[in-house]
Amino acid sequence: MAPEKRSGRDAASELALQLSQALWRERIVPRFVDTYVVENGRQALQVHAVMYRDLLTLLQREALLALCVRALEIVCDEPRAQGRSKPRPMARREASLFRKKFLASLVRQQGWSIGEALDFQRDLQTYEELIARAGAERRSRKPFEAANHPFVDRCAFVLDSSFLEQARVAASKTLASIEELAAQVCEPTTSDSRAAGKN
Repeated sequence: MAPEKRSGRDAASELALQLSQALWRERIVPRFVDTYVVENGRQALQVHAVMYRDLLTLLQREALLALCVRALEIVCDEPRAQGRSKPRPMARREASLFRKKFLASLVRQQGWSIGEALDFQRDLQTYEELIARAGAERRSRKPFEAANHPFVDRCAFVLDSSFLEQARVAASKTLASIEELAAQVCEPTTSDSRAAGKN
């Protein structure tokens, strides 16, 4: 197999690994919950250790979904310069193959069952569809505004449905951190995958 094809496959697997590791390393979800609890006086969310752990697990999955959606958008959909040619997004066939390899690698790394993998893939598609519908509305927002994003709505409901608007604003801030993390992790991957596609 040619080196460029191998590096293309490795780029998808490497991206999946780096995203998972970065999400755990940066502790975005625990900081999100802990900050929310302190700022809003919602200590009851942390009283029961088992329920708190379950809450973190659910929110971690939502954060991974948002991180993957943004990373795939950066790598596959955003225009990139390829040598001297005009910047353009990854070719549809190449993007589809990258996505399949990425998801397969993520499933292996997470140790998911077939059912869990299918659930994650379905939720990922739901996120992408909802984001695409809201795409025209993307604009900068004020710090007190909640983003129009599935991560914000789902996390707010899971975190604290009785204080939904405060939870949505907190989830919006966390979403900004997740999207920033995706951009940081994807920067070397986009260079590698473009180089691989060019050869």
